Amino acid sequence: MTATSDTFAKDFERLIELQQVRDALYFLKQDNEQTTKDQIEVTEVEAPPFHEDTRAAFFKEKMAAYGLENLKTDAEGNVYGIRKGSGSGPTVVIAAHLDTVFPAGTKVKATIEDGIVHAPGIGDDGRGLAVLLTLLRSLEENKIETEGDIIFLADVGEEGLGDLRGMKAFFRENTNVDGFISVEPGAPGDLIYCGVGSKRYNVTFKGKGGHSFGDFGTSSAIHAAGRAIAALADMTVPEDPKTTYNVGTIHGGTSINTIAQHAGFQLDLRSVSSEALAELEENALAHIEEAAQAEGEAWQQPGSISVTIELVGDRPAGSQPKDAPIRQIALQAADALGIEVEREEPLSTDANVPISLGIPALTLGGGGTSGGHHTLEEFFDPTDAFYGPQRILLSLLGMVGIKDTIAPLLPIREQK
Repeated sequence: MTATSDTFAKDFERLIELQQVRDALYFLKQDNEQTTKDQIEVTEVEAPPFHEDTRAAFFKEKMAAYGLENLKTDAEGNVYGIRKGSGSGPTVVIAAHLDTVFPAGTKVKATIEDGIVHAPGIGDDGRGLAVLLTLLRSLEENKIETEGDIIFLADVGEEGLGDLRGMKAFFRENTNVDGFISVEPGAPGDLIYCGVGSKRYNVTFKGKGGHSFGDFGTSSAIHAAGRAIAALADMTVPEDPKTTYNVGTIHGGTSINTIAQHAGFQLDLRSVSSEALAELEENALAHIEEAAQAEGEAWQQPGSISVTIELVGDRPAGSQPKDAPIRQIALQAADALGIEVEREEPLSTDANVPISLGIPALTLGGGGTSGGHHTLEEFFDPTDAFYGPQRILLSLLGMVGIKDTIAPLLPIREQK
């Protein structure tokens, strides 16, 4: 088990001993079946990339049943409301993303076989959205009043070229946030506190082109792209901080006997370090420019190949120290429930944005067992899935505190 600090051990002993908290945790266990029903219901509302509005409206109606204040849909399409505390604690956001990777028209009707739910998006992030609802029910049913405010957020644009647009928009408008939890599919012991940043590019080469025999000696856009890919493949990157690159797609050309007028590829660059990512980006873009120049010069036609490099994805990287209070709180919550924390490797999630802004943030697993994410064969097993919401609720209560009983463990940030 991951070693935890004893910084908050006594606080969590007091927290877990409160009858109100015990009742709330028991409620989540009893609510497991309803949570799965919610998960199915939400998943069966399409939410393709950049078109999450139908699911957003549906989920907003669900959230409205729990008395959230200032429930709204913002200009980007995020839906959120606030569960007010006493006013003497930190403001913590708990979020799950509305969007899926699947295009419009994908069959999202769920089927159940031997207790396993099958549907595209049932785990990612149907699970996260359903967890928000069961947490709201548990807090309301057990009349838990907190010191700090809790913002419940269903955001857009987490997947792929959505580029975390929902989260970026939220934090442009909401700067007074002291902590953040993103709920993603995963084991109840998952705890991600470092964000993998990425830069994504569409790269396009263009030239005059011509016939493969009659115009031989003319610079080729495909050859230029090949030179670039070869140079990129020879780059060296650090193992620590982990830094990676990948050419994921290539395109171009007209026929086998045509010197290509156009060609290109998509490039993905990643690192857990913003500095390493910036260095990788600088080197990669230089190789691409040099490849266009080299192709022209190879045929004594300098400048004959142009290249366009379009940034289509920019996810910030970020890390936090292991002794960060928010991580220690989440570890203590798992320890109090006897949940083993095994997975802490960096990922790219909504938490990237607040981490990059210096706001303490985590991604926690929503519980249950899921797989086949981003495929039509995605599935979810709800057996004992309640452990995920239990761990998240206990983490959340540790952060914001309970009115007149448990002081918040998450510090209020100094606003700059």
